[in-house]
Amino acid sequence: MASSLLSRQLTRSVRHSLRVTAPGCRYVSKTAAQPVSEFEYDAPSMKTPVPGPKSKELTRQLGDIQNVGAVHFFCNYEESRGNYLVDADGNRMLDLYTQISSVPIGYNHPALMKAITNPNNLTAFVNRPALGILPPENFPEKLIESLLSVAPTGMTRVQTMACGSCSNENAFKAMFIWYKIKERGANSPSAEEMSSCMINQGPGCPDLSILSFMGGFHGRTMGCLATTHSKAIHKLDIPSFDWPIAPFPKLQYPLEEFVRENAQEEARCLEEVEDLIVKWRQKGKPVAGIIVEPIQAEGGDNHASPDFFIKLRNIARKHGCAFHVDEVQTGCGTTGKFWAHEHWGTDDPADAVSFSKKMLTGGYYFKDELQPDKGYRIFNTWMGEPSKNLLLSEVLNVIRRENLLEEVTRSGKALLQGLYELQAQYPHLLSRARGLGTFCAIDARDDVTRDNLILKTRNKGVLLGGCGEMSIRFRPSLVFKEYHAHQFLNIFNDVLAEYK
Repeated sequence: MASSLLSRQLTRSVRHSLRVTAPGCRYVSKTAAQPVSEFEYDAPSMKTPVPGPKSKELTRQLGDIQNVGAVHFFCNYEESRGNYLVDADGNRMLDLYTQISSVPIGYNHPALMKAITNPNNLTAFVNRPALGILPPENFPEKLIESLLSVAPTGMTRVQTMACGSCSNENAFKAMFIWYKIKERGANSPSAEEMSSCMINQGPGCPDLSILSFMGGFHGRTMGCLATTHSKAIHKLDIPSFDWPIAPFPKLQYPLEEFVRENAQEEARCLEEVEDLIVKWRQKGKPVAGIIVEPIQAEGGDNHASPDFFIKLRNIARKHGCAFHVDEVQTGCGTTGKFWAHEHWGTDDPADAVSFSKKMLTGGYYFKDELQPDKGYRIFNTWMGEPSKNLLLSEVLNVIRRENLLEEVTRSGKALLQGLYELQAQYPHLLSRARGLGTFCAIDARDDVTRDNLILKTRNKGVLLGGCGEMSIRFRPSLVFKEYHAHQFLNIFNDVLAEYK
């Protein structure tokens, strides 16, 4: 019966997808072929400003229940297709933000709809097990065919979690446990350690630290928030830890014109990292681990060179610190490689790599040394969600079958080249276009201009996101094609031309 119901829902969904009401629009570029897909609309179609009247009424209703200060508008996910998000007022928008970079292959992809209707998968969607104590019998097999099939170089272990924050939080715990086990050697924890930890005191609760970078974002749970330094509103009023914060390189653009200056900037930051590690050791709060994003996303799409990250990895190794690469936003192909750290070209990139968002499930890969010594040390009730592994397997099949990493590289080049041209045409509004794959950004002249450009572009049918102080970020799904890039660029050009 459940299978029959889901099949009827899928049939309805397919019928909805065929209702392409707009024959096209004047923004469509002629420089790239339009995709032919019965599951994809051909262009944006706007009926009201965003948010429209229905979204405003729903916001009022939800406001009686919870805080709605961050709500942009309400969505009709049944009508959304591929690269296009439909809102509650019937506005259809080309989505280059994709639920804060978490939609891997577009809305209502047929492969995922089919996976949900597969009778063999139904129990995984109905029953959510406590994975730490009662995993399903096919769990090892499903991990091997999904997460472990795309494991970073040198890693054969993975711990699933529910979201990016808890992935990082538990990776921190694993690094702390590893550091103390290494320090004790063959000895067991002392009676004093066992008793003092129960009252949040040393030596059982040691003064260890994680080194992070200014501008980084790693989540909003307590440990993660201590390593997050992108926006004050995330941290205000929340107690935190005395952990070291290093400067992240502030590169000058165009990169080819500032090679010497950028190399000096990266060297300065690396020197500061080493100084902080030494200083915190002297303070009695040794650095157990270093966490870094391959591209600082929330903090403003801040890049550094492969050389910077390779040297940072070496510094961690030199000082006995675990090296944690946070790929929550950069992972799953959005830079043109499955993991952004692959651009560094090293066969030993990290000791732990965390993921979430486009991977649909959270978790972290780790080296053998970070395996906890006992059960229940890295633990919670659900520890992930097996049904998300099923969907991830289908996502990975689509990525391979449709060569989506190559598609991301092609469409990313078109997007970035278009941004270069727009910043040359509107230098009083835009600067510092940058990106890898479709993971791109551009700076507006100030935050007010950035916010206005995003709103005006949304009302013309394209969803964008902001990051950092004045950056616009682009986070399309992996099925975003050159056609969509040109469609966006033409709409954005109209907005810029009209901007006063």
